[in-house]
Amino acid sequence: MTAIALIEDDAAILRSLQMLLENRGMMVRCFRSAESFLAELQRQPQEQPGCVVSDIRMPGMSGLDLLHEVMKTAPALPVVLITGHGDIAMAVMAIKAGAFDFIEKPFDEERLIASIASAVERGARERIRQNERTELEARVSELSPRQREVMELVAEGLSTKEIAIRLDISPRTVENYRAWVMEKMGANNLAALVRKVVVLQQRDT
Repeated sequence: MTAIALIEDDAAILRSLQMLLENRGMMVRCFRSAESFLAELQRQPQEQPGCVVSDIRMPGMSGLDLLHEVMKTAPALPVVLITGHGDIAMAVMAIKAGAFDFIEKPFDEERLIASIASAVERGARERIRQNERTELEARVSELSPRQREVMELVAEGLSTKEIAIRLDISPRTVENYRAWVMEKMGANNLAALVRKVVVLQQRDT
């Protein structure tokens, strides 16, 4: 089960939130500061939590500062921020900076639980996509420049003859390049290859 990272400088509130989440069957890792959470994330990057739930106003690094650091080092990790009542300006900044959600104090328990569940679900999807991109990047790095050219032109929908004319090579050579590309990219058919190229292009946007 994926743990939830709970960050709150007030010990009583931290304990209360921990009990609430654990009573709903969630695993919780508690931190009294954003700095301590980031230090652990740096030590054990492979053990990312399912999501982060943090107070936005804390001594030292604020929840907003924490969000900026998470977006730089672990962009697939969703962050839910808890704000004071009426702290709308801070909440708007948080959403614009990439926060998954913000919850106003005093918060509704069901609203918080639902937000965390949605954040964990999105985080899992993002990690799958991130792992896929990492694998594709490794495969692309094994292609020669010419093989990459052929792959991109195939993905654009050009025929073998059109690619041959564009690159000034024979159709047979294009077919050979395409076969090598399909094998190295782990694509069983043209549709699979196009989908992989689209994923790589999304990485670059």
